Amino acid sequence: MYQVKEIYFTLQGEGAQTGRAAVFLRFAGCNLWSGLERDRAGAVCRFCDTDFIGTDGPGGGKFRSAEALAEAVARAWPGGGSPYVVITGGEPALQLDAPLIEALHVRVFEIGIETNGTLALPAGVDWVCVSPKAGTELTVREGDELKLVYPQAGAPPSAFESFAFDNFFLQPLDGPARDTNTRAALDYCRAHPKWRLSLQTHKLLGIP
Repeated sequence: MYQVKEIYFTLQGEGAQTGRAAVFLRFAGCNLWSGLERDRAGAVCRFCDTDFIGTDGPGGGKFRSAEALAEAVARAWPGGGSPYVVITGGEPALQLDAPLIEALHVRVFEIGIETNGTLALPAGVDWVCVSPKAGTELTVREGDELKLVYPQAGAPPSAFESFAFDNFFLQPLDGPARDTNTRAALDYCRAHPKWRLSLQTHKLLGIP
Protein backbone atom coordinates (compact mmCIF):
# COMPACT_ATOMS: atom_id res chain seq x y z
CA MET A 1 0.00 0.00 0.00
CA TYR A 2 1.41 3.36 -1.06
CA GLN A 3 0.41 6.41 0.97
CA VAL A 4 0.41 9.43 -1.35
CA LYS A 5 -0.16 13.00 -0.26
CA GLU A 6 -0.56 14.46 -3.74
CA ILE A 7 0.14 14.08 -7.45
CA TYR A 8 0.28 17.14 -9.67
CA PHE A 9 1.81 18.51 -12.86
CA THR A 10 4.03 21.60 -12.73
CA LEU A 11 7.50 22.87 -13.57
CA GLN A 12 10.47 21.90 -11.44
CA GLY A 13 11.38 24.99 -9.47
CA GLU A 14 14.79 24.15 -7.98
CA GLY A 15 18.22 22.82 -8.77
CA ALA A 16 19.63 21.52 -12.02
CA GLN A 17 16.24 20.64 -13.53
CA THR A 18 14.69 24.09 -12.94
CA GLY A 19 12.04 24.87 -15.52
CA ARG A 20 11.49 21.27 -16.63
CA ALA A 21 7.92 20.00 -16.87
CA ALA A 22 7.32 17.28 -14.30
CA VAL A 23 4.70 15.30 -12.45
CA PHE A 24 5.33 15.54 -8.72
CA LEU A 25 4.49 12.45 -6.72
CA ARG A 26 4.61 13.37 -3.05
CA PHE A 27 4.61 10.47 -0.62
CA ALA A 28 3.24 10.92 2.88
CA GLY A 29 5.54 10.51 5.87
CA CYS A 30 9.11 11.37 6.80
CA ASN A 31 11.80 9.86 9.03
CA LEU A 32 13.13 13.23 10.26
CA TRP A 33 9.89 14.97 11.34
CA SER A 34 6.32 13.87 12.01
CA GLY A 35 4.96 16.84 10.07
CA LEU A 36 3.10 18.06 13.16
CA GLU A 37 3.91 21.55 14.41
CA ARG A 38 3.93 20.36 18.01
CA ASP A 39 6.89 18.12 17.14
CA ARG A 40 8.89 20.59 15.05
CA ALA A 41 11.12 21.93 17.84
CA GLY A 42 12.33 18.43 18.70
CA ALA A 43 12.65 17.15 15.14
CA VAL A 44 15.89 16.43 13.32
CA CYS A 45 14.68 18.62 10.43
CA ARG A 46 13.00 21.76 11.77
CA PHE A 47 12.66 23.99 8.69
CA CYS A 48 10.52 21.88 6.32
CA ASP A 49 7.80 23.96 4.65
CA THR A 50 5.92 21.06 3.04
CA ASP A 51 2.65 19.43 4.11
CA PHE A 52 3.24 15.68 3.78
CA ILE A 53 0.69 14.42 6.32
CA GLY A 54 -2.13 12.18 5.14
CA THR A 55 -3.45 11.37 1.69
CA ASP A 56 -5.90 14.21 1.15
CA GLY A 57 -4.05 16.38 -1.37
CA PRO A 58 -4.87 16.73 -5.08
CA GLY A 59 -4.46 13.32 -6.69
CA GLY A 60 -3.54 11.80 -3.34
CA GLY A 61 -4.82 8.59 -1.84
CA LYS A 62 -3.93 5.05 -0.86
CA PHE A 63 -2.78 2.95 -3.79
CA ARG A 64 -2.81 -0.82 -3.45
CA SER A 65 -0.44 -1.57 -6.31
CA ALA A 66 2.48 -0.07 -8.19
CA GLU A 67 0.47 -0.34 -11.40
CA ALA A 68 -2.38 1.75 -9.99
CA LEU A 69 -0.02 4.43 -8.73
CA ALA A 70 2.00 4.56 -11.95
CA GLU A 71 -1.22 4.90 -13.91
CA ALA A 72 -2.27 7.85 -11.73
CA VAL A 73 1.09 9.50 -12.45
CA ALA A 74 0.66 8.84 -16.19
CA ARG A 75 -2.77 10.47 -16.17
CA ALA A 76 -1.25 13.63 -14.72
CA TRP A 77 1.17 14.03 -17.65
CA PRO A 78 -0.44 16.19 -20.38
CA GLY A 79 1.21 14.38 -23.27
CA GLY A 80 4.18 15.00 -25.54
CA GLY A 81 7.71 15.83 -24.51
CA SER A 82 9.78 13.57 -22.30
CA PRO A 83 7.68 12.32 -19.36
CA TYR A 84 9.39 13.08 -16.07
CA VAL A 85 8.26 12.33 -12.53
CA VAL A 86 9.80 13.72 -9.35
CA ILE A 87 9.35 11.40 -6.37
CA THR A 88 9.36 13.50 -3.23
CA GLY A 89 7.88 13.78 0.25
CA GLY A 90 8.31 13.87 3.20
CA GLU A 91 10.93 11.23 2.62
CA PRO A 92 10.18 9.23 -0.53
CA ALA A 93 12.72 6.49 0.18
CA LEU A 94 10.36 5.18 2.85
CA GLN A 95 7.97 3.98 0.12
CA LEU A 96 9.64 4.00 -3.30
CA ASP A 97 10.37 0.43 -4.39
CA ALA A 98 11.40 -1.65 -7.39
CA PRO A 99 7.85 -2.47 -8.59
CA LEU A 100 6.92 1.21 -8.77
CA ILE A 101 10.15 2.10 -10.56
CA GLU A 102 9.48 -0.62 -13.12
CA ALA A 103 5.85 0.44 -13.60
CA LEU A 104 6.89 4.06 -14.20
CA HIS A 105 9.64 3.06 -16.62
CA VAL A 106 7.16 0.94 -18.58
CA ARG A 107 5.18 4.17 -19.01
CA VAL A 108 8.35 5.84 -20.36
CA PHE A 109 8.86 8.11 -17.36
CA GLU A 110 12.29 9.32 -16.37
CA ILE A 111 12.37 9.10 -12.59
CA GLY A 112 13.88 11.73 -10.31
CA ILE A 113 13.95 11.62 -6.52
CA GLU A 114 14.41 14.33 -3.92
CA THR A 115 15.61 12.65 -0.73
CA ASN A 116 17.31 13.55 2.54
CA GLY A 117 19.82 10.81 1.75
CA THR A 118 19.58 8.94 5.05
CA LEU A 119 17.99 5.81 3.56
CA ALA A 120 19.26 3.54 0.79
CA LEU A 121 17.57 3.93 -2.58
CA PRO A 122 16.31 1.12 -4.81
CA ALA A 123 18.07 0.65 -8.13
CA GLY A 124 16.71 2.28 -11.25
CA VAL A 125 16.23 5.92 -10.22
CA ASP A 126 17.40 8.10 -13.11
CA TRP A 127 18.09 11.38 -11.31
CA VAL A 128 19.12 11.49 -7.64
CA CYS A 129 18.94 14.76 -5.72
CA VAL A 130 20.06 14.62 -2.08
CA SER A 131 19.24 17.43 0.34
CA PRO A 132 21.29 16.82 3.50
CA LYS A 133 19.98 17.77 6.93
CA ALA A 134 22.23 18.69 9.85
CA GLY A 135 22.55 15.98 12.46
CA THR A 136 22.04 13.08 10.05
CA GLU A 137 24.38 10.52 8.51
CA LEU A 138 24.15 10.31 4.71
CA THR A 139 23.68 6.84 3.28
CA VAL A 140 23.40 8.19 -0.27
CA ARG A 141 26.75 9.82 -1.04
CA GLU A 142 26.63 9.90 -4.80
CA GLY A 143 24.16 11.09 -7.36
CA ASP A 144 23.29 13.83 -9.81
CA GLU A 145 22.92 16.76 -7.45
CA LEU A 146 23.45 17.63 -3.83
CA LYS A 147 21.20 20.53 -2.81
CA LEU A 148 22.05 21.95 0.60
CA VAL A 149 19.62 24.32 2.29
CA TYR A 150 21.83 27.12 3.59
CA PRO A 151 22.74 28.09 6.22
CA GLN A 152 22.36 25.12 8.55
CA ALA A 153 24.21 25.02 11.84
CA GLY A 154 26.25 21.83 11.86
CA ALA A 155 26.07 21.33 8.09
CA PRO A 156 28.74 23.45 6.42
CA PRO A 157 29.04 23.01 2.66
CA SER A 158 32.64 21.85 3.06
CA ALA A 159 31.41 18.71 4.83
CA PHE A 160 29.88 17.42 1.57
CA GLU A 161 32.40 18.42 -1.08
CA SER A 162 34.14 15.04 -1.16
CA PHE A 163 30.95 13.18 -2.07
CA ALA A 164 30.43 11.97 -5.64
CA PHE A 165 27.75 14.31 -6.99
CA ASP A 166 27.76 15.92 -10.42
CA ASN A 167 26.29 19.20 -9.19
CA PHE A 168 26.50 21.04 -5.87
CA PHE A 169 23.83 23.62 -5.03
CA LEU A 170 23.23 25.99 -2.14
CA GLN A 171 19.58 26.88 -1.64
CA PRO A 172 18.83 29.80 0.70
CA LEU A 173 16.82 28.85 3.77
CA ASP A 174 13.31 30.28 3.38
CA GLY A 175 11.54 32.18 6.12
CA PRO A 176 11.84 35.59 7.77
CA ALA A 177 15.59 35.76 7.08
CA ARG A 178 15.33 34.67 3.43
CA ASP A 179 16.94 37.83 2.02
CA THR A 180 19.87 37.56 4.43
CA ASN A 181 20.24 33.85 3.70
CA THR A 182 20.12 34.48 -0.04
CA ARG A 183 22.94 37.00 0.22
CA ALA A 184 24.96 34.58 2.36
CA ALA A 185 24.46 31.77 -0.17
CA LEU A 186 25.37 34.09 -3.04
CA ASP A 187 28.54 35.20 -1.28
CA TYR A 188 29.50 31.58 -0.51
CA CYS A 189 29.04 30.51 -4.14
CA ARG A 190 31.19 33.41 -5.31
CA ALA A 191 33.94 32.43 -2.91
CA HIS A 192 33.62 28.68 -3.59
CA PRO A 193 32.90 28.09 -7.31
CA LYS A 194 32.24 24.38 -6.79
CA TRP A 195 28.82 25.49 -5.53
CA ARG A 196 25.95 26.90 -7.59
CA LEU A 197 23.01 28.95 -6.35
CA SER A 198 19.55 27.32 -6.40
CA LEU A 199 16.53 29.58 -6.01
CA GLN A 200 12.98 28.36 -5.36
CA THR A 201 11.61 29.81 -8.59
CA HIS A 202 8.23 28.13 -8.14
CA LYS A 203 7.64 30.35 -5.10
CA LEU A 204 8.65 33.43 -7.07
CA LEU A 205 6.26 32.43 -9.87
CA GLY A 206 3.41 31.37 -7.62
CA ILE A 207 3.13 27.81 -8.98
CA PRO A 208 3.01 24.53 -7.01
